[in-house]
Amino acid sequence: MIGIMSDSHDNLQAIEDAVAFFNEKKVTAVLHAGDIVSPFTARAFKNLDAKLNFVFGNNDGDKITLKQWFEEFGAEACGDFGDIMIDGRRIALLHGINEAAVNAIAASGDFDIVVRGHTHDAGVENIKGTPVINPGETSGVLTGKRTVALLDVVMLDVEIVEL
Repeated sequence: MIGIMSDSHDNLQAIEDAVAFFNEKKVTAVLHAGDIVSPFTARAFKNLDAKLNFVFGNNDGDKITLKQWFEEFGAEACGDFGDIMIDGRRIALLHGINEAAVNAIAASGDFDIVVRGHTHDAGVENIKGTPVINPGETSGVLTGKRTVALLDVVMLDVEIVEL
């Protein structure tokens, strides 16, 4: 089981709640689909028991310091795009500001799963047999709902969870 989050937008309490939830569920990895925003939020992720992979979003400012502070505790900064293997599944991780690019990546057949953020709308879309997972917004800043997702990588079962 892996955890998926996006658009945490500096909301330390929401990040801490997501980390506690993922630790409680004993996820093996967490994917963050961008818009962490400020490097200081790294401290809220330090208690995460699972490996964290993240990509940059359109609101992330100081990417150099974000990368540095997160990598100090073992997180992996994937830049603007992550190509990640978990339990034999190839996962594309991106923020998703360009819908055509998200659709093309999913339709390519190169990935088993696409994880994206940006829209703040939680849900799963199937594009030519590839699940495109958007966990919604961890911050709750636009929708008023703080959501994350759990993914059973083997069965491709996705659960959107409101924190």
